[in-house]
Amino acid sequence: MPRTVLLAEDDRAIRHALERALTLEGYEVTAVADGVEALAQAHRGRPDVLVLDVMMPGIDGLQVCRTLRSEGDRTPILMLTALVETADRIAGLDAGADDYVLKPFDVEEVFARLRALLRRTGGADPGDPPKPAPAPEVAAAPEGPGRYVEAAGLRMDPQARRAWRGSRELELTRTEFELLELLVRNAGIVLDHSTIYDRIWGYDFGPGSKNLAVYVGYLRRKLDEPGAPQLIQTVRGVGYVLREG
Repeated sequence: MPRTVLLAEDDRAIRHALERALTLEGYEVTAVADGVEALAQAHRGRPDVLVLDVMMPGIDGLQVCRTLRSEGDRTPILMLTALVETADRIAGLDAGADDYVLKPFDVEEVFARLRALLRRTGGADPGDPPKPAPAPEVAAAPEGPGRYVEAAGLRMDPQARRAWRGSRELELTRTEFELLELLVRNAGIVLDHSTIYDRIWGYDFGPGSKNLAVYVGYLRRKLDEPGAPQLIQTVRGVGYVLREG
């Protein structure tokens, strides 16, 4: 069965071009021009993934995202945005979006990000090969009692998708949780940018992408505590490492 995409974009030219490209790629697309119709369509029949423009008249993409998340809808959401400031992209992640693409975009990047989102939520994407690649291996890490994974004062329950720093539970999005789990399982090991992109997104977006830096910054805001050492450390020109002190 083709995967279903709900596309909300108020620019007619972009909407029609992206709808056609997604259809040719094998998706079943419902395209709408504003956030009100996007919410109506999402409530009418849950799609496999949503592609939302941030700036739309009336209800914008961020409001659509917040509304769906408040209702408990965990459908993956890819945001399209012309806003280039890090704070603007963080606002989208804070609203519950899973990923974003900056305008103007290459349609192949949209396809790659959709494939990655759909792989993470289960099932094959129209652009995937018949047999999905095996999940990448990660280094073993010390596990606490039962199912917990622990390092640097962090404790994670991958089955329940819950995480704590000390006694404080962390509120993490899907992508944030997967990124933190990768770092915890490889605590003390410097992970380069391309490795992290491949493990989390299934695609290396190249040296010019700021996607990873945005997520790391957002994770730090949730992890770090006054007077305590920063847990996720930057190794300039290489990548990131989780270690205490």
